[in-house]
Amino acid sequence: MIDQLLSVSTRNALSKLSETVNQTSMPGAASPATAATGQPSFDNVLSQLTGKLQNAEAVSLKSMTGDVPTRDVVNAVMDAEKSLQTAIAIRDKIVQAYLEISRMPI
Repeated sequence: MIDQLLSVSTRNALSKLSETVNQTSMPGAASPATAATGQPSFDNVLSQLTGKLQNAEAVSLKSMTGDVPTRDVVNAVMDAEKSLQTAIAIRDKIVQAYLEISRMPI
Protein backbone atom coordinates (compact mmCIF):
# COMPACT_ATOMS: atom_id res chain seq x y z
CA MET A 1 0.00 0.00 0.00
CA ILE A 2 2.85 2.39 0.79
CA ASP A 3 4.34 1.78 -2.64
CA GLN A 4 1.01 2.83 -4.11
CA LEU A 5 0.99 6.02 -2.05
CA LEU A 6 4.49 7.04 -3.06
CA SER A 7 4.49 7.72 -6.75
CA VAL A 8 7.34 6.52 -8.90
CA SER A 9 8.43 10.05 -9.65
CA THR A 10 8.59 10.93 -5.95
CA ARG A 11 10.67 7.86 -5.15
CA ASN A 12 12.97 8.56 -8.09
CA ALA A 13 13.40 12.20 -7.09
CA LEU A 14 14.17 11.27 -3.49
CA SER A 15 16.64 8.57 -4.51
CA LYS A 16 18.38 10.95 -6.92
CA LEU A 17 18.54 13.58 -4.20
CA SER A 18 20.05 11.12 -1.74
CA GLU A 19 22.54 9.95 -4.39
CA THR A 20 23.54 13.57 -5.01
CA VAL A 21 24.02 14.15 -1.30
CA ASN A 22 26.10 10.98 -0.98
CA GLN A 23 28.22 11.80 -4.05
CA THR A 24 29.39 15.01 -2.43
CA SER A 25 31.17 13.01 0.26
CA MET A 26 34.53 11.41 -0.44
CA PRO A 27 34.52 7.62 -0.99
CA GLY A 28 35.67 5.67 2.02
CA ALA A 29 35.19 8.63 4.37
CA ALA A 30 32.32 9.44 6.63
CA SER A 31 29.71 11.64 5.04
CA PRO A 32 29.99 15.37 5.86
CA ALA A 33 26.79 15.30 7.88
CA THR A 34 27.93 12.32 9.94
CA ALA A 35 31.47 13.59 10.43
CA ALA A 36 30.53 17.15 11.38
CA THR A 37 27.52 16.64 13.60
CA GLY A 38 27.38 12.93 14.36
CA GLN A 39 23.95 12.77 12.69
CA PRO A 40 22.93 10.27 10.00
CA SER A 41 22.98 11.23 6.32
CA PHE A 42 19.85 12.07 4.35
CA ASP A 43 20.05 8.68 2.67
CA ASN A 44 19.97 6.96 6.06
CA VAL A 45 16.98 9.05 7.12
CA LEU A 46 15.13 8.05 3.94
CA SER A 47 15.89 4.36 4.39
CA GLN A 48 14.76 4.52 8.03
CA LEU A 49 11.61 6.32 6.95
CA THR A 50 10.78 3.62 4.43
CA GLY A 51 11.34 0.92 7.04
CA LYS A 52 9.19 2.69 9.61
CA LEU A 53 6.37 3.28 7.12
CA GLN A 54 6.40 -0.38 6.11
CA ASN A 55 6.47 -1.43 9.78
CA ALA A 56 3.52 0.85 10.58
CA GLU A 57 1.59 -0.61 7.66
CA ALA A 58 2.36 -4.19 8.73
CA VAL A 59 1.36 -3.49 12.33
CA SER A 60 -1.86 -1.84 11.14
CA LEU A 61 -2.75 -4.86 9.03
CA LYS A 62 -2.00 -7.23 11.92
CA SER A 63 -4.25 -5.19 14.19
CA MET A 64 -7.18 -5.88 11.89
CA THR A 65 -6.94 -9.57 12.76
CA GLY A 66 -6.56 -8.80 16.46
CA ASP A 67 -2.93 -9.94 16.70
CA VAL A 68 -1.58 -6.53 17.77
CA PRO A 69 -2.96 -4.20 20.44
CA THR A 70 -4.13 -0.74 19.42
CA ARG A 71 -1.39 0.91 21.47
CA ASP A 72 1.31 -0.76 19.32
CA VAL A 73 -0.43 0.44 16.16
CA VAL A 74 -0.55 4.01 17.45
CA ASN A 75 3.12 3.87 18.49
CA ALA A 76 4.21 2.54 15.08
CA VAL A 77 2.19 5.14 13.18
CA MET A 78 3.43 8.00 15.38
CA ASP A 79 7.03 6.82 14.95
CA ALA A 80 6.57 6.74 11.18
CA GLU A 81 4.98 10.20 11.25
CA LYS A 82 7.89 11.62 13.26
CA SER A 83 10.37 10.18 10.75
CA LEU A 84 8.36 11.58 7.85
CA GLN A 85 8.33 15.05 9.43
CA THR A 86 12.11 14.82 9.91
CA ALA A 87 12.67 13.85 6.27
CA ILE A 88 10.42 16.71 5.11
CA ALA A 89 12.31 19.20 7.28
CA ILE A 90 15.66 18.01 5.89
CA ARG A 91 14.33 18.21 2.34
CA ASP A 92 13.06 21.74 2.93
CA LYS A 93 16.45 22.83 4.27
CA ILE A 94 18.22 21.32 1.24
CA VAL A 95 15.84 23.08 -1.17
CA GLN A 96 16.23 26.36 0.73
CA ALA A 97 20.04 26.11 0.58
CA TYR A 98 19.90 25.30 -3.15
CA LEU A 99 17.68 28.31 -3.81
CA GLU A 100 20.02 30.59 -1.86
CA ILE A 101 23.01 29.32 -3.83
CA SER A 102 21.17 29.73 -7.14
CA ARG A 103 20.36 33.36 -6.30
CA MET A 104 23.99 34.28 -5.61
CA PRO A 105 25.58 36.53 -8.19
CA ILE A 106 28.40 35.00 -10.18
